Amino acid sequence: MSADSHLQTQVGESFGLTWPIFGFAHSVDVICALAEAGCMGVYGATRDTPEEIRDRLAEIRARIGARPFGVDLVLPRGMPPTDDRAAIEAEIPDGHRRFVAGLYERFDVPAGSGPGMRSRFVRSEQIAEAQIAAVLDSDVDLFACGIGAPVDAVTQAKADGKRTLALVGSPHHAEAALRSGADILVAQGHDAGAHTGPIGTFSLVPQIVDVAGAVPVLAAGGVATGRHIAAAYALGAQGVWLGTAWLTTHEHALKPQLQAKLLAAGSADTVISRANSGKTLRQIRTAWSEAWAAPDAPAPLKMPYQDILVGDLLGAIHEHEVEPLMHHPAGQSIAYCNELKPVRQVVDELVGEAERTIAAFAGLAD
Repeated sequence: MSADSHLQTQVGESFGLTWPIFGFAHSVDVICALAEAGCMGVYGATRDTPEEIRDRLAEIRARIGARPFGVDLVLPRGMPPTDDRAAIEAEIPDGHRRFVAGLYERFDVPAGSGPGMRSRFVRSEQIAEAQIAAVLDSDVDLFACGIGAPVDAVTQAKADGKRTLALVGSPHHAEAALRSGADILVAQGHDAGAHTGPIGTFSLVPQIVDVAGAVPVLAAGGVATGRHIAAAYALGAQGVWLGTAWLTTHEHALKPQLQAKLLAAGSADTVISRANSGKTLRQIRTAWSEAWAAPDAPAPLKMPYQDILVGDLLGAIHEHEVEPLMHHPAGQSIAYCNELKPVRQVVDELVGEAERTIAAFAGLAD
């Protein structure tokens, strides 16, 4: 990195990053490519078993050497104590079962060969404890909490020398994360993909910066260009967190049907739905989100009941490539993702435009 770069910040320097760009992905290949590009890759492990977490974190470390990387878990409060699918199934209303059966029939979805990603296990205290243990057993540099930042988990990670990060969507969430001891906050605005809240990125980031004090803040939600990075810095962020930008990279290697939908989508082609998990999830609009938004559709259940209700169906949709129902979480920044590129090219374009934008404003100030 050149000595006169406008992009380096304290949080980037503290990890030894070339650029303070934090990239979230469920792809091991994307995480490794981000590390090799001088960024912080954060592997999304929340739907992995503890054994898979151990194996995948070990694989990443073997591939990237001493470069830093992170892992993200979703750890919501109020989950059932045990991984007991039968107990969850027993509480699912018959009307919801009939609706899901109707989707199988209406879209001619064959049965899956096994449980889906969301129904292989019940999101529960039992699973969360085992996932956290797998993360703590690893040599990962950063432990990120996507929903919730349990005090015990944060404390254990910090005692083990790991830095901790919490994604927050409101000042109230930020205050709770700071009380838990989070080292870094991600201010994730309404524009963001996946689980997101109601406050827009431009309104949210300065509020979180003010609450955070000396704790560094990253900006997330709608960040897709160097201009967005420059804007994030102007709002007080020390770096950015991107997820959608990596979906249309060669390394992510999504199925062609999903790639085509993502490449064609604009900002208005995303919609927030609770149909996947019971939590708000911004995704590209498809027959799946439309079916659950129809007047005759039941209201999605709370997590983890919705996970178990639809998990096998979602798995079958993916396995058998039922195109109308295939969908993916994505933020409003998907409008900028209209070409398949390598991760390194995406990073280079982000950095180059951000440097030029900041330099232009610095020139105006001079």
